[in-house]
Amino acid sequence: SGIQAYWRDVGTIDAFWEANLELIGVTPELNLYDNVWPIWTSQEQLPPAKFIFDDGDRRGMAVDSMVSGGCIVSGAFVCHSLLFSNVTIDNYSKVDSSVILPNVTIGKNCRIFHAIIDKGCVIPDGMIIGKNIEDDKKRFNVSPNGVVLVTPEMLGQMIHYVR
Repeated sequence: SGIQAYWRDVGTIDAFWEANLELIGVTPELNLYDNVWPIWTSQEQLPPAKFIFDDGDRRGMAVDSMVSGGCIVSGAFVCHSLLFSNVTIDNYSKVDSSVILPNVTIGKNCRIFHAIIDKGCVIPDGMIIGKNIEDDKKRFNVSPNGVVLVTPEMLGQMIHYVR
């Protein structure tokens, strides 16, 4: 067909993080907006992403990011990140250079940088991730390139074991 197929090894934390963040580039190698190569999915139908609050000291916004359906960015700032479906980010929080997987809730006044947050995590108010690697290594998995992987189990949330 003449079209070069896309393949990428995402078998490490660093490779997974990098491949996801490349999607937000202006012309990524895997272009999700390419009409020649449509995406066929059976994903549930969700409401559009919503950005709320535009007060003097808080604004719900995302810049240089991809935000999926069902997400609510409430008085928080998202930059250079991917939010998968049904992510909620609460007031005064900041997410930068991160991949947030489905059904994650990020509390108030959180700072998340250079991280992958696994599906279903509930990040408590005030948590800082990715700013102090030595602290992060005590609680989470930190990759060779400094990407912080956070799972529900690392937060004491045993959701993956519930049937």
